[in-house]
Amino acid sequence: MSFFQKAEFFITVNEWEGLPPDDGVEVAFAGRSNAGKSSAINVLANRSRLAYTSKTPGRTQHINFFSIGDNRYLVDLPGYGFAQVPLAVKRHWQILLSDYLVARKSLRALVVLMDIRHPLTPLDVQLLDWFLPSGKPVVVLLTKSDKLSRSARMQVVNEVRTQLVAFDQRLEVIAFSSHSREGLPEAEAAISRLYQPRTDESVVITPQVG
Repeated sequence: MSFFQKAEFFITVNEWEGLPPDDGVEVAFAGRSNAGKSSAINVLANRSRLAYTSKTPGRTQHINFFSIGDNRYLVDLPGYGFAQVPLAVKRHWQILLSDYLVARKSLRALVVLMDIRHPLTPLDVQLLDWFLPSGKPVVVLLTKSDKLSRSARMQVVNEVRTQLVAFDQRLEVIAFSSHSREGLPEAEAAISRLYQPRTDESVVITPQVG
């Protein structure tokens, strides 16, 4: 049985004050709108509708928590790069997302999802530049890998790995498809390891939230 198959919806949050108690273990999924976050969560959990999926970018407008037991959570974050929403709504999402990523003590690691056809956009690089100083691990899923040939997939994976060397931190990069399930065993193994107890305690910069 997959580590994630016992996942159950726990809570959806649209304000900092609505977050669950900050004493669990959380791994968050982040990525541009329509990068395939919800589809990846559904495939990992072997469920068809655990996380809401849509072809319309920006439909995930809240932080959605899914419990996998023992005070551990998989967290679906609002997509970034959304365009067709009011400026005030966009600003609210940006503040809530940034506060969660930097100030949340329970956040153990980040899974960054990028469309394999358009990896490492400026917003992806900005997110990594901002999050990696926390010292927390990152797994990169290059989604929609079925859209490319095998040789093209491997070329992109190698190119992304090479570019990520500049971050001076080992990041795991996996070609992944929710449609063909390519990379599913590797993703399950890599992400489940993120929930394991850490042997070191990195310093996390915690800004004032308000």
